Amino acid sequence: MKIAVFGKRRQSPQDIPGIRALFDAMSYLGFFVAVQRPFFDAMSTEYSLVLPADDVFEGGDFSADAAISIGGDGTFLRTARWVGAKETPILGFNTGHLGFLAEESIRDAADIVGDLANGRFFTEQRSLLEVGFKNGEPISGVTGWPYALNELAILRHDSASMISVHTRLDDIEIANYQGDGLIISTPTGSTAYNLSVGGPIVQPTAPCWVLSPVAPHALTMRPLVVSDSHVIETSVESRANTYRVNLDGRLIVCPVGLRLTVRRAPFVVNVLHRPGHKFVDTLSSKLLWGISKR
Repeated sequence: MKIAVFGKRRQSPQDIPGIRALFDAMSYLGFFVAVQRPFFDAMSTEYSLVLPADDVFEGGDFSADAAISIGGDGTFLRTARWVGAKETPILGFNTGHLGFLAEESIRDAADIVGDLANGRFFTEQRSLLEVGFKNGEPISGVTGWPYALNELAILRHDSASMISVHTRLDDIEIANYQGDGLIISTPTGSTAYNLSVGGPIVQPTAPCWVLSPVAPHALTMRPLVVSDSHVIETSVESRANTYRVNLDGRLIVCPVGLRLTVRRAPFVVNVLHRPGHKFVDTLSSKLLWGISKR
């Protein structure tokens, strides 16, 4: 089995033994292990951990049966970006904070890799947003990767004034969101920025998007769930000349008047889970869902 490994460059010292155990387990099982260069170099220089890699690659220049992400949810999102349309299944080891996407403990690395070698995993498909521009203008920072696994956030830029986000669904106007902005979230991203503004939690495999206003200037503006078969179009009005577009943490500044289109991407992100995994269990362990303190 060929494995491509991605990771954040700064790791907690207490997680280094787990990372070493992960690579030892992969070597013992005879995996061909390819490591992305920034992670490989950081482990060598910062932590004196020379990873037993069969190959070191740059960027997304790899082919593999599975990808491993070592870090937090941000690292998992970056791994999904490097994997891209290859649709290589991703297994996330959590060395970050919450670990909603990167859900496996690095302390259990040897057992988990053993399950991977024996095929004791299943794949869950996650949809992505594809963001385009109505007038076809290329915007620096987006054209290389115009996709988001979590969300697209349209936000006011360097101004105390609110913005108006005119939103259409397949050419039908559904709302004019006045406030700090609008979040268009995937089901995967429903537990991220969307949740913090009062949006609903959505089962990750549900075929839908969530539109959640950010600090709306109207009591009647509530989150809305729509089918992901639609194309969403937005345009912004503001006293400022620009507004912000945030794609999974990647910031782009857009001129007011530039219209965006949002549709489902033509590929998915495949997430690896061990048998018995349930979304509700993740909610309970990460967000204390349904846990009574009485």
